[in-house]
Amino acid sequence: MADLYIDGGWRPARDGGTRQIRCPADGTLVTEVDEATASDTVAAIRAARHAFDHGDWPRTDAAERSDVLSRTAHLLRRDRAEIARAESLDTGKRLVESELDVDDVIGVFDYYATAAADETTRPVDLADPSKASRIQYEPIGVCGLITPWNYPLLQTSWKVAPALAAGNTFVLKPSELTPSSAIRLVALLAEAGLPAGVANLVLGAGPEAGAPLAEHPDVDLLSFTGGLHTGRLLMATAAATVKKVTLELGGKNPNVVFADADWQASVDNALTAVFLHSGQVCSAGTRLIVQADIADDFVTEVVERAGQIKLGGPFDPDARTGPLISAAHRDKVAAYVATGIAEGAVLRCGGGPPSDPELTDGFYYLPTVLDQCRTGMRVVQDESFGPVLTVERFRDEDEAIAFANDTIYGLAGGVWTSDAAKADRVASRLRHGTIWINDFHPYVPQAEWGGFKQSGIGRELGRSGLEEYREAKHVWTNLRPAPSRWFD
Repeated sequence: MADLYIDGGWRPARDGGTRQIRCPADGTLVTEVDEATASDTVAAIRAARHAFDHGDWPRTDAAERSDVLSRTAHLLRRDRAEIARAESLDTGKRLVESELDVDDVIGVFDYYATAAADETTRPVDLADPSKASRIQYEPIGVCGLITPWNYPLLQTSWKVAPALAAGNTFVLKPSELTPSSAIRLVALLAEAGLPAGVANLVLGAGPEAGAPLAEHPDVDLLSFTGGLHTGRLLMATAAATVKKVTLELGGKNPNVVFADADWQASVDNALTAVFLHSGQVCSAGTRLIVQADIADDFVTEVVERAGQIKLGGPFDPDARTGPLISAAHRDKVAAYVATGIAEGAVLRCGGGPPSDPELTDGFYYLPTVLDQCRTGMRVVQDESFGPVLTVERFRDEDEAIAFANDTIYGLAGGVWTSDAAKADRVASRLRHGTIWINDFHPYVPQAEWGGFKQSGIGRELGRSGLEEYREAKHVWTNLRPAPSRWFD
């Protein structure tokens, strides 16, 4: 076994540690991988540092970096089926979802293959012809990349592709629960011609394998996607070396439905917003904020349809959503629902694991709707990261906006109305990084992604996603040098 990739070679963990990866759908053993310790991560950091300081990649022509990213996209297309299957086994999500995720990953690499050749210098307009000034964009250095378990390869691509496009080296630490697709991606990067030491991979738990990426002075940037609590700890740790930090820390995302919205589309998407991937989506529309005039009928239809959602494993063709990632996470979701009921929420459907005996070996939880919620409830304010929808009722536009913004998070939100002017007014007043009007969940690699408030710092995707991995350097040239005579 040799699953750590350091300085261009596969190697086992130094202390021989391993971890079993089991499918959340039925508990079966997927694989066993090496489990890194801090010493392995430090070795990876040193390799990345040497490759950046002494290797060719940071000084490679942008067109050549673009070619490596394009070749990686081609290899991902070639291995799409294998990678999607590995992702589904690790996460328990339906195979069709994993296939779509791989397609999105390919799109990200294609986009940054083009962006890699974007402007790397910008002239500064001066009135003085005896002077010249320019801004040149350079790679930031060694990047520590820590990714989550819900969209393992997709979230990895959002970091790896722009980091490479900018000319950086990196150490990647995927979630210890879902490492398989990261292993495959790093192998494809090597096959695509990435030089040794540029890409490094360590597997393992955050306190051991991930912590050095925040602590070590040779890491210039830390990019983390995950929970708010861990993000705060990493940010505090990284402050000691004043490294750049980018964070995507989830959300408590409002889905606002006005009485004049298209009924069938808004009901259908209210379900998709929250129950896709069993709610294990940072941008899930877990807060249904619906106008009081239609609320009773609207919620009743949502409840009826939620009760018909079929749960099942990755390869069940009839399933529409899958399990939660672990038994511990399922317990957390159950405790969250119990808290909501204790606070006065009305349980309309779900609220526990399914009774189907075929699902007893997996970590399933029924799609759940908690009605009659108020903004001050913990279930409205805290992120469940599960298939739980809370319902709030509003009277008018101002109240809808107040409810939607009443959260420490600010990642994403939806607005449903047939009034285009109202949709634009509401979208402009919502304090969230992405706003969907009459839709929910789509994204494109060309558009920035990230949150306001405690949903994070910085942006991924789009041009800004590339700029996060670059430094801007001002170069001033005096074309007619002469004594300044300042101290004459």
